[in-house]
Amino acid sequence: NAYRIMIIARFAFMFTVSLSCTYLCYSIIFCRSTIMTNQGYEGKRCPPTKNAGGKKLLGKLDNCASLEVRSALDESAPRNMSVAQKYGNKKLPNALIVGVKKGGTRAVLEFIRIHPDVRALGTEPHFFDRNYDRGMDWYRGLMPRTLDSQITLEKTPSYFVTREAPRRISSMSHETKLIVVVRNPVTRAISDYTQTLSKKPDIPTFEELAFKNRSLGLVDTSWNAIRIGMYILHLENWLQYFRLSQMHFVSGERLITDPAGEMGRVQDFLGLKRIITDKHFYFNRTKGFPCLKKPESSSQPRCLGKSKGRTHVQIDQEVIDQLQEFYRPFNIKFYETVGQDFKWD
Repeated sequence: NAYRIMIIARFAFMFTVSLSCTYLCYSIIFCRSTIMTNQGYEGKRCPPTKNAGGKKLLGKLDNCASLEVRSALDESAPRNMSVAQKYGNKKLPNALIVGVKKGGTRAVLEFIRIHPDVRALGTEPHFFDRNYDRGMDWYRGLMPRTLDSQITLEKTPSYFVTREAPRRISSMSHETKLIVVVRNPVTRAISDYTQTLSKKPDIPTFEELAFKNRSLGLVDTSWNAIRIGMYILHLENWLQYFRLSQMHFVSGERLITDPAGEMGRVQDFLGLKRIITDKHFYFNRTKGFPCLKKPESSSQPRCLGKSKGRTHVQIDQEVIDQLQEFYRPFNIKFYETVGQDFKWD
């Protein structure tokens, strides 16, 4: 028994010594490797976030900054936007909301802006109609910073009825995607007049402006509120420079009754994943149109401004019927051209 105990004790001692030596060798090797690594890469440590080069293009960032960007892209949309502001660069827009006035363009802009892969200019730059002489550099400078994976978007509804706009936009890029929000042209004209009346209460009545001679049914097409709704005339100008497949037509009526459906089709057109869904909207009965439950950079519900959803001026039904009849042939040709029946007649 004593001999056995001695053998076991000797074995335990040798095992302990062996284990200690192994640990010592491993520690020496690991320490040497760490020291060499630190010496070899001295000065290349990732800088604090606040010192990262905010003006660098994403594709030219060093490894540290790239890792930071990729990590941030896994976060929520607001975080994605803050990363774009920091690391993105200002680019000319990939897509434009070009029309039409009082069709629902502001709603489309605000709705699409909650998509993390879209960065949009909030104001209307009017570059291709009023400010073209300022040059492309000026225009680019207005744009929000975007990452390579994001779409840059702007909205100016008057482009659709500006004769020079298609040619100018085509000169910027032949591949620009164009969004046109259309609405029953009679309702659109009344909405347009209502907005003008709120600013200039002394203007003539709607009927006086809409007709050269109402008894003869002669509509005054020189009045802008009437002319805008002759969509096919404006579209023919655009089709001289862009393919129909580059244009997407949003129904202003369906945007109210089915905002998620309309925005789903907008996302498809822009090549985006369908992130904006029913969960983002609720119907505001006071205003009479959908509002966002979760707008950009906010957890509070939000509707469009006070100028949106105002009560229209009451127009005599006979006047409405006359204008419906006037617009009918223009509407039919528009339906045939775009391959979509908006059911305004």
